[in-house]
Amino acid sequence: MNINGSTALVTGTNRGIGRHLAAQLVERGAKVYATARRPELIDLDGVEKLALDITSPESVAEAARIASDVDLLVNNAGIATPALLLGDLEGVRTELDTNFWGTLSVIREFAPILAANGGGAIVNIASGTSWMTMPGGSAYSVSKAAQWSMSNGLRLELRDQATSVISVHLGSADTDMGRGVPLDKIDPADVARATLDGVERDDWEVIVDEQAALVKRMLSGDPKDFYAMVDQMLAS
Repeated sequence: MNINGSTALVTGTNRGIGRHLAAQLVERGAKVYATARRPELIDLDGVEKLALDITSPESVAEAARIASDVDLLVNNAGIATPALLLGDLEGVRTELDTNFWGTLSVIREFAPILAANGGGAIVNIASGTSWMTMPGGSAYSVSKAAQWSMSNGLRLELRDQATSVISVHLGSADTDMGRGVPLDKIDPADVARATLDGVERDDWEVIVDEQAALVKRMLSGDPKDFYAMVDQMLAS
């Protein structure tokens, strides 16, 4: 996909990776709808600011009505909480309602728009934790694993309308969301750059950094060895 001349909608652009994605899309020549639950917090030039709460079907439908010229949908909005699967069940539901159901709601609303505009592409910002669970964040990992599987399923369901689906995976970014993660952090601008390069290459998956690459390589091995390595990393 050629980003120059495209029309993109990015969710969660008031900070972090989403803000860099919107800014770099403008730099690459795209028209950009920059969205957030509170669009007044978006401090970007050259974008059309739009209110969007991905957990609200009414908000999603209104955004789709306004942004009917979109051919590149970037699903970045999400949350990360310390919810545990055997802890507060509402916390688990909140993770899934946002990261899985909210993202799917946006895609279901915009898929016909993408088809009408020639197919285009969908980008889902997932995580290295799509393939592993960090201690203290099991609900988040489940939601990101579901998001990864969702991307694979959507790629099959949308191929007849020529819509590409790209799943983006990274370790920990230097953002508000990643502040408490005890790992080396990647610059969110680099995440955005790798993501958009992947869109233009028509990648199916974008593995942003060595942390995510390591996790994916370890999937074929014994999980006992992998989680022993995780424990050692966190203890060091």
